[in-house]
Amino acid sequence: MPKLNEGGFLDYPGDYTQLIFYRKSLVLYDLTFYFKETYLIRGDRTQDQMEQAARSGKQNIVEGLSDGMTSKEMEIKLLNVARGSLKELLEDYQDYLRVHGLAQWNNGHERYDKMVKFCYNNSDIEQYKNFFCKWNDEELCNIALTLCHQVDRGLMKFIQNAEALFLAEGGIKEKMSDARKRHRGY
Repeated sequence: MPKLNEGGFLDYPGDYTQLIFYRKSLVLYDLTFYFKETYLIRGDRTQDQMEQAARSGKQNIVEGLSDGMTSKEMEIKLLNVARGSLKELLEDYQDYLRVHGLAQWNNGHERYDKMVKFCYNNSDIEQYKNFFCKWNDEELCNIALTLCHQVDRGLMKFIQNAEALFLAEGGIKEKMSDARKRHRGY
C-alpha cells in the first residue's frame, strides 16, 4: 500500500513490480502470448483480442498505480479497467476450453487443488516459462484461468485498501491544503 510522504501530500506508490498481483499479471501476459502463438490460428481475431486483454490488464495496473500518486480516483478507475480486461481474457480461455471440448478444472477435479497451489505459490515468470512448452492447451488454459482469478482477488483487495485510505486520509486536494497549512504554521 502506498505511504504518505512525511509532511507532504503525495502518495508514493513504491515498486509495483514487487506486488504479487502485478507479477502474476506479467506471467499471464507471457503465458497468453505463448498460448496464442501455439494454439490459435494465425490471423484469427481472437489471437489479437487475447493478447490485448492480457496486455491491457498488466499495463493498466502499472498506469493506475503510477496515477495513484496524485489521484485515488484515477488509480481505482484504471485498476478496475485492468480487472475488466482480465475478465475478458478469462472469458476467452473459457470459450477456448468449451469449443474445443476440453475440461475446465473446478473444485473437485483431480488436478485442481495442485494447480491452484502452484499458482498461489509462484508469482515469477521464471517459475512458469519452462512449463509453457510442456503443458498442453487444456493445462495452459486452466493455469491462465487460475491466474486471472488470483490477479482479480489481489486487485480487489488493493482497490478496497485504496478506498479505505481515501476515506481515512482524503484525496490530494485535502492533503495539499493540509500540507500548505502545516507549512505556513497554521
